Amino acid sequence: MPRLFAQLGRFGAVGLVGLVVDIALFNLLRATVLSPEEIAAGPIIAKIVSASVAIAVNWMGSRYWTFRLKRRRPALREAVEFVLVSIGGLVIAVACLAVSRELLGFTSVLADNIASNVIGLALGSMFRFTLYRWWVYHPRRGPGRGRRGSDPRAPGTGDEGRSALAEPSVG
Repeated sequence: MPRLFAQLGRFGAVGLVGLVVDIALFNLLRATVLSPEEIAAGPIIAKIVSASVAIAVNWMGSRYWTFRLKRRRPALREAVEFVLVSIGGLVIAVACLAVSRELLGFTSVLADNIASNVIGLALGSMFRFTLYRWWVYHPRRGPGRGRRGSDPRAPGTGDEGRSALAEPSVG
């Protein structure tokens, strides 16, 4: 359990850096080139752009720090899976923003930030952490695992004596 809390702490720190990037870029774009006065869908587009940049920052932090002991080769496969999960989190944040603006009629800068960067972030973070831990960086999904005849508990895998159903160890 202490490993899980350490991993959650690292996930939170990486997420905080990504959050700063996301919020700063979102507000910069919303106040300038993607202003709702200039482009009706400007805040939605700004959120997609800012979150996409934050996804790249978060992948680096997650791969090389949060889940460093669980990262897999090839990096491209891991990156694709990470981006897919992150897009799911992005969809959650954008959906919260769209509901706030389009259904509830809240269009102020504060309302946009609360919808996308508080509510959307909280829901998206729960979604992402769960899937990063149990899919993208799951220790049993490494190279050579899952093929017929391979045993994840075999000597040399680091999982000797562990049940195949046990919670993944986290570093």
